[in-house]
This record gives sequence, C-alpha cells and structure tokens, in this order.
Amino acid sequence: ADWVVVTNSAHARAARNLAQAIGAPIAGPAAEKETFPIDCARWLADGDPLPGALSVLALDGSKTPGELALLVGDHTLITGDLVRAHQGGSLSLLPQDKLRDPAAARSSLERLVGLSAIEAVLVGDGWPVFRDGHARLQELLASQH
Repeated sequence: ADWVVVTNSAHARAARNLAQAIGAPIAGPAAEKETFPIDCARWLADGDPLPGALSVLALDGSKTPGELALLVGDHTLITGDLVRAHQGGSLSLLPQDKLRDPAAARSSLERLVGLSAIEAVLVGDGWPVFRDGHARLQELLASQH
C-alpha cells in the first residue's frame, strides 16, 4: 500500500499501527487538519489524486467536516460514515441526529448519485454493495425526504 487514508477522525482507531506495519504514510481530511487525533503526512482535499487511479471526494454535512470518500477509477466508491449499509444490498445515510448539516449531507449524496458509473460501494460501516451501486445510491437519495 502506498497510503493509509483515514476518511474521518472517527476512523483513526488503529491507523497508526497499520501504517507502521505496512510502512505507508497516513493521509487524512484537510478539513480536520487542526483537530485530527493523529499525525498525517498528507492532508487530502476534494479532487486530490492518489496512486492506483484513486481520486478524493470531500463530503459535507456528515458528523465530521470534509469527510473523505474515494473513487477507484469511475466504478467503485469507498465511503466513510455518511453512506453506510446496515442491511445487505441497500445503502443508508448516517442517522439524522449525527449529521452536522442535513442539507449539506443531502447535497453530498446528490453529488455521489451523479457518479453514474458506480458499480460497487464499499462502506466504512456495514455491508459492501458489489453490484448496481449507482442504483442503490439513487434509491438512498429517493428515500431522503
């Protein structure tokens, strides 16, 4: 691995140990730079590239500012906390009471739905969706009132 990417401060748990074990530097969300619980070699912002055809998406409205999602090519989305999957085959949003800004969270979700080639969604919390990821994102958006 070239990097250990931590999507948000709530996911910093064993990042330091993992980075040390594999000899890779840690990257975290630029929006949390001042308060992040561990040292990072790089701070990632929206649009930043990473090795392996990875690109960074910074999302708004979640429980932490600038939560990161990663796009692999144009077909696989890796999420932190905002988009999750506690039931196999479907996606859900972080509970309303944990969202910092529900309107911004919805805008972030709309942005993800705009990625029409998404086939897989690998979530930081719950079950992965390996097929029809774009359709699952659309269903999630439609379920938000």
